[in-house]
Amino acid sequence: MNKTAMFFPRIMLGIYLAVFAFFAYKPNYLTLWITENSIAVVTVIALVILYCKGVKFSNLSYFLMTVALCWQTIGGHYCFAEVPFDFVTNLFGFERNHYDRIGHFMVGFFALPALEYFESRRLIRNRGLNIFLVILALFGVAALFEIVEWIYTEISILVGHKKAGSEFLGSQGDIWDAQKDMLCDGLGAIVTAIIYSLRYKGKEVSRIIGYRKDS
Repeated sequence: MNKTAMFFPRIMLGIYLAVFAFFAYKPNYLTLWITENSIAVVTVIALVILYCKGVKFSNLSYFLMTVALCWQTIGGHYCFAEVPFDFVTNLFGFERNHYDRIGHFMVGFFALPALEYFESRRLIRNRGLNIFLVILALFGVAALFEIVEWIYTEISILVGHKKAGSEFLGSQGDIWDAQKDMLCDGLGAIVTAIIYSLRYKGKEVSRIIGYRKDS
């Protein structure tokens, strides 16, 4: 394994921290920024702890997770509905800003490290079953997050911060926003599972990510 591959996770961490620091300056809505970034920061801390304990993933996993986390951080700075994304909106003739939809799709990227973890440690020996269960789990996480968004919005309204609640919800007037967000999460997981299947076709996952039972 070359040095770049060995230090790749640290390089990705450095990129995330740089993006985090840059977009921490004067966010549009401080309360929203704190809420959105707390999710990303907790995720990064968990990944660092796992890495230090020897739980490592493929460089592709770290790359995709970094992209997703940076996307989340940028969205938290502007508010997802207000991210300068007009060039995409106008290009495809959309009626709303779909930056958040792409972000939900990227949540599905986290299926890759989950798939690698369960198969490399033979916690789920059948690859097809592994893929099926992880996709279901991502749909479940998506549903849980939509419930959290609803509760957060209701609490924000009760304490007099209706604007913060509506911005966090980010429905942009779409009554089916929650369902579409969950679908995007799930589609992201499905596409990621296809990538996983192609990446590890005929290969042993533990060998590629360097996991050893005695480690």
